[in-house]
Amino acid sequence: MQDTRRRVPRTDVVLDDPALAPALERLGRARVKAGVVAALEACRAGRVAPEDVVVAVLDDLPAAPVSLRRVLNATGVVVHTNLGRAPLSPAAVEALALAAGATDVELDLDSGLRGPRGAAALAALAAAVPDAGGVHVVNNGAAALALATCALAAGREVVVSRGELVEIGDGFRIPELMESLGARLREVGTTNRVHLEDYERAVGERTAFVLKVHPSNFRVEGFTSSVPVEALTGLGVPVVADIGSGLLAPHPRLPDEPDAATTLRAGADLVTASGDKLLGGPQAGLLLGGAALVQRLRRHPFARALRVDKLTLAALEATLTGPAPPVAAALASRPDDLLARARRLATAIGGPAEAVASEGRVGGGGAPGVPLPSAAVALPHHLAAPLRHGDPAVVGHVHDGRLLLDLLALPGSDDAALVEGVRRVLAADGGR
Repeated sequence: MQDTRRRVPRTDVVLDDPALAPALERLGRARVKAGVVAALEACRAGRVAPEDVVVAVLDDLPAAPVSLRRVLNATGVVVHTNLGRAPLSPAAVEALALAAGATDVELDLDSGLRGPRGAAALAALAAAVPDAGGVHVVNNGAAALALATCALAAGREVVVSRGELVEIGDGFRIPELMESLGARLREVGTTNRVHLEDYERAVGERTAFVLKVHPSNFRVEGFTSSVPVEALTGLGVPVVADIGSGLLAPHPRLPDEPDAATTLRAGADLVTASGDKLLGGPQAGLLLGGAALVQRLRRHPFARALRVDKLTLAALEATLTGPAPPVAAALASRPDDLLARARRLATAIGGPAEAVASEGRVGGGGAPGVPLPSAAVALPHHLAAPLRHGDPAVVGHVHDGRLLLDLLALPGSDDAALVEGVRRVLAADGGR
């Protein structure tokens, strides 16, 4: 009998198989070749038949050229940091694809000369916040505050309330960020209470600016007091307000969430914010304020290190000028509509699925403690792990012993995928 190992095909023969052509185009030759080599090793070891080598290669190759996996966000958290914060709108996704090729991001097509970078995105941002005399965009919210610190406060003092010295995620802290850029923090008040007199006593000739910081997920209740922006504007130094969540204008469902327009009207000289939270756009840091001040920041040498790429500019412009992004749609959703949708999905899933009322939240440090009435499909809690390992992954949250697949942050376009994914897991689980 012929030795099976003699029938093992050569690497180049397998790579030339027409069935692998789409994978080569999608994943590249190096990745496909690595899969071929692994399959041939399995063939030599007798685990794969020679005629099945190509099938084995295709079975083991990833479906996409990146390791990121698609996730259905059924957590009820609209801006989920671990899931990439704000999901982009279809218009922004289309803009990303267009911007991926050669574009006129920094070219004036009329003259053929270099043009202003990202002019359309900045114009869209300026139009969205008409109270700002100048606007600029950097690569994330922390970078916006870092640029302001570096340009205005290196070697000088920044006056800030102790109750606003927050940690912004992954162990990074506002005071450490600013001190690393050469600023000296002058802390005033206590953790729970600060008064205007505290700021007045602290402001001096070495003061670069007074900083107001959105507390993000940190919240102090009870015996508290703080000083609003408008009261700080009479101290004789600039007021910089980091509103964090990227809300550009007041929102009826989030009455206590600071927004850029209101903060600027209150007298803030500069507002910094994130673009990938309540604005619903790509990761970006927004700087909004007086024209001369923003221009000073834009021309600072450190600004070059924080520059956004063409993909961010394209997605930001589309977010600001196109249809409402998913974050805005989620905040506009009606609890009754969500419950009716949950009932339809529970019926389609069958078995133990049940429609229930639930509560979501903004997430991403926005509107801490504010519940958002929602609805969910309830399932046995032991299905949480299998659903996370499904394709696509479905991530919910366990509450009172049940797995809730909350619909607040899940667009209706994902309903069919959710039903299919849950039914597949239920079938593997025996329908329990």
